[in-house]
Amino acid sequence: MKLNDELNRVSRGILDFFFPRRCPFCGAPAGKDLLCEKCRHSLPFTDEHALQTGTFGNCSAPLYYEDRVRDAILQFKFKGKLGGLSCFGMLMAQCAAEQYSGAFDAITWVPVSKKRLKKRGYDQTRYLTAALCVDWHVAPIETLRKVVDNPPQSSRESAEQRRANVLGVYEAVNTEQFCGKRLLLVDDILTTGATLSECVRVLKEAGAAEVMCLTLAMSREKK
Repeated sequence: MKLNDELNRVSRGILDFFFPRRCPFCGAPAGKDLLCEKCRHSLPFTDEHALQTGTFGNCSAPLYYEDRVRDAILQFKFKGKLGGLSCFGMLMAQCAAEQYSGAFDAITWVPVSKKRLKKRGYDQTRYLTAALCVDWHVAPIETLRKVVDNPPQSSRESAEQRRANVLGVYEAVNTEQFCGKRLLLVDDILTTGATLSECVRVLKEAGAAEVMCLTLAMSREKK
């Protein structure tokens, strides 16, 4: 394993020399932590407020869903800009390690519908989950299937409309893989928490012992 890790490190170094990595939030050359110097010091990091509590239980995120973060996520989610995945995964993995170290047994994600997957060509949350699992040398498990192609949550203004929009759109799969286990559930953004709440409900009813949530970004809590 050590030899393979060293070979991977050398290979990454060669690739970075000839094809410098770009910061996904501004496009400037990125450093070893995959962020440029400016973004490292100016992005809206959640820091000590990385954990929110709601009907979904606990959810943590490394960033607030604002400005350059919002733009980068929308480019990734809808425009196929996948170059920032390594950076996104690293930020999420660090956040999960800080907030949930040793608290979960398996990792899963909030899926998109078959129709949206066909239209977009990829499931952005599954990609995020795979990216954050790389350094942990673990594989995520599929626990949910989206069975209804409901309208996007962004098209629903109120929290009540968002809750109604996701009710009954997910079903649990492969329950034997997670029954009695503590799950880390990954999504891209936490806004009202309606989607995460519904997914947590479905997973717990299917036998999950506990579900904690992780997103790349979250909206600031209203005081």
